[in-house]
Amino acid sequence: MSDNTNLENEEVELENEGGNTEIEIEAAENGGCPQGENAELDALNDKYIRLYAEYENFRKRTAKEKDEIYSNAAADVLKSIFPVLDNFERALQFSGDEPEKVLEGLKMIETQFLNALAKVGVEEIQAEGGQFNPELHNAVFHEQDENQPENTVIEVLQKGYIKGDRVLRPAMVRVVN
Repeated sequence: MSDNTNLENEEVELENEGGNTEIEIEAAENGGCPQGENAELDALNDKYIRLYAEYENFRKRTAKEKDEIYSNAAADVLKSIFPVLDNFERALQFSGDEPEKVLEGLKMIETQFLNALAKVGVEEIQAEGGQFNPELHNAVFHEQDENQPENTVIEVLQKGYIKGDRVLRPAMVRVVN
């Protein structure tokens, strides 16, 4: 028993002489961190790893959803165009019979195609007779005409289309300077 008492006294003397506390001794034994801090560090590391994994899953999921949305939108547009293609094929089969009926059928196909574009939000840019706008129009000819106001679109050479605020194709126009 006296040996145990001597050991305890020596430990107390060592702690007091070296200025080390029990936490510092414990830290030296556990790789530099006290056991409470080591557990806290492990908990924070685990939380970080879980948060990172959750972020990666979120990133992958949103990329997949974005691809699906694009694919579905493209499929919807194509589905609305297929009937127009079918009608063109029918018109080509009967093109030699009566030219008036073929012309009437082509006009109907044009209407059907414009309706399909309108269904997905695409509109024709109204240009003729209006003021030239470089954001909506592409001026390929400039003419002088005293009877027309300056920068007026006098002819549309190729129609332009817009969806919302986005110009899909500017209208090619002839402008009076």
